[in-house]
Amino acid sequence: MQVRDFDPATADGDAFTDWLAVLNEMTEADMPGEPRWCDDRLGDYLSVTMPDEARVAWSAYDDDGAIAGHANLLLFGGDFAHTGVFEIFVRPSARGLGVGRALLTELAKHAAADGRQTISTEVIATTPAVGFYERLGFSRAVVEWRSLLPMSNVDWSRTSLQARQVSAPYRLEYHRGGLPDGLHERYAATKANLRTAGPQASEWRGSSDAVRLRDSLATLRGRGLRTHLVVAVHEKTEQVAGLTELVVAAQRPTRGDQYDTVVAPAHRSYGLALAMKARMLTELRSAEPQLRDVQTWTALENSPLEHVNAQLGFEQDVHWYEYEATVSDLLDSLR
Repeated sequence: MQVRDFDPATADGDAFTDWLAVLNEMTEADMPGEPRWCDDRLGDYLSVTMPDEARVAWSAYDDDGAIAGHANLLLFGGDFAHTGVFEIFVRPSARGLGVGRALLTELAKHAAADGRQTISTEVIATTPAVGFYERLGFSRAVVEWRSLLPMSNVDWSRTSLQARQVSAPYRLEYHRGGLPDGLHERYAATKANLRTAGPQASEWRGSSDAVRLRDSLATLRGRGLRTHLVVAVHEKTEQVAGLTELVVAAQRPTRGDQYDTVVAPAHRSYGLALAMKARMLTELRSAEPQLRDVQTWTALENSPLEHVNAQLGFEQDVHWYEYEATVSDLLDSLR
């Protein structure tokens, strides 16, 4: 078996065909109900990063030259330059042959050479990856519920009513693809509340200042992800009282990914989270008619958003784990 560097910025069509084959075969084996990926802007998805970040990738090939798996490692900058996140995908027919271990060894060596102290990855709780990472000493840093809402199950009459249940002094705004000039600073100030709220606040890596927010939205566009934003504005002050974010990837256009939802402390208990998320669904109905479902994640510790999601029809379906390892300890385990 050979592990080679993979550069998505220069890769040809055959390389992306191979990449997709591994991912979709793995999805079919482990989570057959999940949507498949396509090659629309796949090179952009794998190569575009934030200005202070970098992504490196590898492919593994068997002795016959067929692709057996691939991996990528995103290296953060700024306050999180000590860490990175990675993904490993192994063809089901190649499992048990050391492919995952070889790819993990390569990326752990790269992380160490780059001065990273820790690396982490996300794993669906029902997949074989759980045992793989636990045997190598990874620890569960975060456990969340993943919830799904099929668009065919939405009660549109009720959802439309929920989206209109915003009383003065608030109004809801919907923005597709980005934010208008002048809103970035107020939006980022409200989003910064996530730095101090919730069990994962210390490791939250979102955009809590206007410059990083602009870079983040531009990066999403560059990767082929369409953004949909709903903002609650306090009309007396014009401050952003709350926000919710959703993206639809060109590479997986039938599923929406619900990102952060936050309400500023002074504006809680007014039903803004429910109204914003309901408004989002009503906008998606026409803006993304191909959507089959929306997924979102909530913490296990009595998240207030669990109640909001339930009112909209979301149902919890699987645990989502974030595994973390110290790079030096991981290299010892791999040896």
